[in-house]
Amino acid sequence: MTNRRTEYTLGGHTASVNLVRWGGAIPSGVLYTASSDRTVRIWEAAKGRCLHILKDHAHWVTTLTLNTDFVLRTGPYDHTGKQPSSDEEAQAWALERYRKLASQHSELMISGSDDHTLFLWNLFASGSSDDTSAETSAGGTKPKPLMRLTGHQRQISHVVFSPDGTLAASASWDSSVRLWNGRTGKRVLCHNREENDIDHSNFHDNRFIATMRGHVGAVYRLTWSADSRMLVSASKDSTVKIWDLKTYKLKMDLPGHTDEVYCVDFVADKIVSGGRDKTLKIWKN
Repeated sequence: MTNRRTEYTLGGHTASVNLVRWGGAIPSGVLYTASSDRTVRIWEAAKGRCLHILKDHAHWVTTLTLNTDFVLRTGPYDHTGKQPSSDEEAQAWALERYRKLASQHSELMISGSDDHTLFLWNLFASGSSDDTSAETSAGGTKPKPLMRLTGHQRQISHVVFSPDGTLAASASWDSSVRLWNGRTGKRVLCHNREENDIDHSNFHDNRFIATMRGHVGAVYRLTWSADSRMLVSASKDSTVKIWDLKTYKLKMDLPGHTDEVYCVDFVADKIVSGGRDKTLKIWKN
């Protein structure tokens, strides 16, 4: 970045690239790209080589998420508050956190589309960080999704894994938020979620855990609390809502915006949102 020199130009998409994500499934790094050409491409970042082309969606792919997003975003920093003493130690801690998650569940990806569906993918199933785990090339065996996630009635606007990777939440233009099992896409929750935290009456079928309704306009963005216990949504209806994941009901409404809310983030004990009314609002939990 200091010399402003382009390392690679990656070509292949035939329409706009809507989203890009860094992953860590191989040591040299992975790039995931979602496009309006209805595909998701996975690239080996160090060499610019296309590893996979996923063609299962029937319309624009507008969003995707990794179960490793949170550990990649936070690096060496966790709830303990420990501070690394050097850059080398910070790198080692960050790598340890990533490997701990990836060794248990590998790096999973969910893609969302204007075709009203999502797909759950495990493209590096061994959980290994060896380059050989990604040797299925764009011209090789076609990767298959673990699960097709259906239920939304309109376009998917956003999907995001919980920080602990056990759940995924999706937002849609149908004004709803849906929760999915982050490991399988099915309704059965992972064993490390306490049984007492589960409201089985909300299990409508084996596709999703719960549908959370309350917005009266399209839901644009979602964000999780760091402990994965709360979910926040931002909507066209000018509200921000906090959802209780024990009951799958509305916990708190955060009105105040006078127009559509386009973005929201949750860091520590604060929520910040911004929208069409040209303002940012910060709430302290």
